[in-house]
Amino acid sequence: MTPYENLSAKYGVSFTFAPFYQIVPLSSIEMRAQHCNIADYSAVVFSSRSTIDAFFSLCEELRMKISEEMKYFCTNEKVAMYLQKHIVYRKRKIFFGDGTPSSVLDLITAKHKDDNFLIVTSDSPVSSLTKAFDTTSYKHKSVIFAKSVSKDLHDVAINDYDMIVVYNKADVAAIKENFPDFQQGDRAIIAYGGESLKKAVTEAGFTIGISAPTPECNSVVKAIDTYIQNNK
Repeated sequence: MTPYENLSAKYGVSFTFAPFYQIVPLSSIEMRAQHCNIADYSAVVFSSRSTIDAFFSLCEELRMKISEEMKYFCTNEKVAMYLQKHIVYRKRKIFFGDGTPSSVLDLITAKHKDDNFLIVTSDSPVSSLTKAFDTTSYKHKSVIFAKSVSKDLHDVAINDYDMIVVYNKADVAAIKENFPDFQQGDRAIIAYGGESLKKAVTEAGFTIGISAPTPECNSVVKAIDTYIQNNK
């Protein structure tokens, strides 16, 4: 049984999984406004598959030629392997970490310290990778290549649910856009994410039933379990 099936059996509850937003590339106009010339960079840094798709999509649309000498730094192997969708993997200089920003910095040995790094982000240039690079002397710049767009959720009967779990401030924005008259009432909202998510939830006028991850609630399942136990 999956963890969610265990919760269902334990409390007699049911779950619906529905993505509230999608990541899409910026328009060419939005991209040009950032004055980013790919040719100025000798290395690019990726943390997700969606930013990889957005990067190559916009490069093609804007007719930005990517040098075969470009170096690719990825946060983990899964992201690095996704590059195969766009380039011949074995013919490129590709490096990957263990999933943390610090592991990416560890890849930048003396051989790469003089490179100019382009950090590809979505929605905000102030990512954890950006903050990590800001602590170094490496030449770098964060550029937004993708953005979050709310999905059409009008087929979701949001008032039928007793609990809503949000992972990203884009989830909160999608609720406000799709259900402008939505009232939380006694409905529990679980916020699984960082401070920016908590801020988005409260600024939207909602109350957080429980936030995670924490040492006590290191997963969404544990957060749901804890909330139900505390509110029987």
